[in-house]
Parts: sequence; structure tokens; C-alpha cells
Amino acid sequence: MAAESVFREAIPGRVFVFPKDHGKHPEFKTEWWYFTGNLESDKQEWGFQLTFFRRSLVKDSPRTTSSWSVRDVYAAHFALTDVENRKFFHADLIAREGPGLAASSTEDLSVHVRDWKAQRYGDKIHITAKEKDYALDLDLIPEKPVSLHGDAGYSQKGKWENQASYYYSFTRLRAEGHLTFQGTKHDVTGLSWMDHEFGSSILLKDQVGWDWFSLQLDDGTDFMVFYLRNRDGTFDVPFGTFVQADGRSINLAGRRIVVSTRSTWTSPHTGAIYPSGWTIEVPSEGIHLGVAPLVNDQELITGRYTGIVYWEGAVACQGSREGRPVRGRGYAELTGYAHPMGGRL
Repeated sequence: MAAESVFREAIPGRVFVFPKDHGKHPEFKTEWWYFTGNLESDKQEWGFQLTFFRRSLVKDSPRTTSSWSVRDVYAAHFALTDVENRKFFHADLIAREGPGLAASSTEDLSVHVRDWKAQRYGDKIHITAKEKDYALDLDLIPEKPVSLHGDAGYSQKGKWENQASYYYSFTRLRAEGHLTFQGTKHDVTGLSWMDHEFGSSILLKDQVGWDWFSLQLDDGTDFMVFYLRNRDGTFDVPFGTFVQADGRSINLAGRRIVVSTRSTWTSPHTGAIYPSGWTIEVPSEGIHLGVAPLVNDQELITGRYTGIVYWEGAVACQGSREGRPVRGRGYAELTGYAHPMGGRL
């Protein structure tokens, strides 16, 4: 923990200022911009993920004026899921900050790793990535305002006060554009979700990883659920955010959230055993949902650059909210099943 103390820690009471807080926060060690979504083209379903990570190596900028001096390293993950044909593609990049390599703005959302980019233009976010015969090019238009998670954006991740981050989302973005899968281009529309999170100490060494769900229901509501898992097999109390159809956010911390695993899937690539099918209940909001992956094999093996293995994929859900039937789509992220993540973030 001492090594982290040279960077600022997330504490309660931050006042977010947009668009500036869409940009990078160099006073914090770790930061990411996360885009996931479910798309359709000619009755065919797709899932996508495009993520940009910033990791500071030192708190202060190097004293040299050289544009090649290194303070921040950036990684990016790109994935597409062909639901109908049960195919999954993923790729990753890593680059130090430097001319033509990687950078992000401190004034607004503008981040790139090589030619993979996310940038805000007015009320629209444009994201793009290309790797061989696979590509993504989307405009994302917010249908709801920013949702601040936790205590007005202060999100405590564990038992220690300094184990926290600042965390907000656009929980419902209308997506329009095209993707290319195995060389074939498809015009697509759908819904996307954006997370932006920054902090200096998120996981401790005795914590192996986390499970995270973002779900968009057909009644216009959205919600996020998150919990940490420990090396001894226990997990911390889940927390989350429920976003009403009109955009108002409800902090679910302290309310009963029950996540039960219904089945598992064993990766043929790594041998890791992941949960694969869940029941999620939030009694205070009348939520009872069954959640299942649209494709089992959505495991990202980023050994090419970052050496991290995790499961991140498109999911479907159905059940009830306040006694009325609902369906939806979303994404789940499962880390720490192939190897511990504690101490890495």
C-alpha cells in the first residue's frame, strides 16, 4: 500500500465537472474507459467491447522535455461476439504515451491507443477499432444523463477506506454505425454502456477478482451490480446502481442484492471455470432476473501484451420487475478465475 501512496486516493465529496471529468486524471494511478453493447443487423445479434486502460508508472512527469519520456502506459482490448454463429474475436494493444502511440486528453473524452479511439464530439461519442478482418465504428448518443455510482461517484471497493475509486456511467447509449466480422461489413444499431473509473488502489493482494453486470431492461430501466471475490472463497457484499427510465439513479449500497450462480463453463483454452448463468434479485426494486451468456466462450486471453485472462461477454436476461415481465440485454465481466488479479490494480 505504501507504493500507492504517492498517487492521490479517491475520497468522498468529489464534485464532478463535465466534460472535463470525461478526460484523464493523471493524479490517479489507474484509469479506464469501458464501452460494451448489444447490436443488431438484419436480425443478427452482436456483442462488442472496446476498453482503454491508462496506468501511471510514476506520479510526476519526467523532468526531461523529450516527447519519448514515459509516464503513462496504455492498453486497449477489443472484442466482437457473433451470437448467431457462436463466434468470438478479441485483440489487445499496449503502448506507452508518445507521438502516434497513445494519449488521452485532460479536458474531455479523447483517448487512443494507436488507431483505436474514443472521442466525444458534442453530444455524441465516436468509437473505432480495427484489427485484421475485424472492425468497429460506432456513434454513441446518450439517452440518459451520467449516473454517479456509490456515494455521488465515490465507489468504495473493499473494507479499507483507501480501496476506492471514482466511478460513473452512461448506462443507455443509442448505438449506430457498422462492424466488420471476418471481412464482412454489417450496418448495426443497438444499445451501449460506458463506464469511466479512476483511482489508485482498487484490489488488494488477498482479493482475486470481481464479478460485474450491466443490464438494460426493455422497460427502460438499467442497473449495475458488482462484488469482489477473495482468495479464501468468500466475497464482499454486492453493491450497485439502479437507473430509472427517467434517468434518476438509486444507490443500491446497503440494500439486499442476491446473485446466485446457476451453472458453470470450463474454458477449453485455459481450463478456468467460470460461472455461466445467474439469478439476480434486488427485492427493494422488485427485480428478479435470470441472466445467461449469449455465447459461452467469450474469454479474453490477452497474453500478447498485457498477460491478463478474463471473461467479458454479452448476456441476456428475463424475469420480472415489480411483478411485470421484463427482458433485456447486457454484459458481464468475470475476473480472477484464470489467475488472481489482486495487486495488479
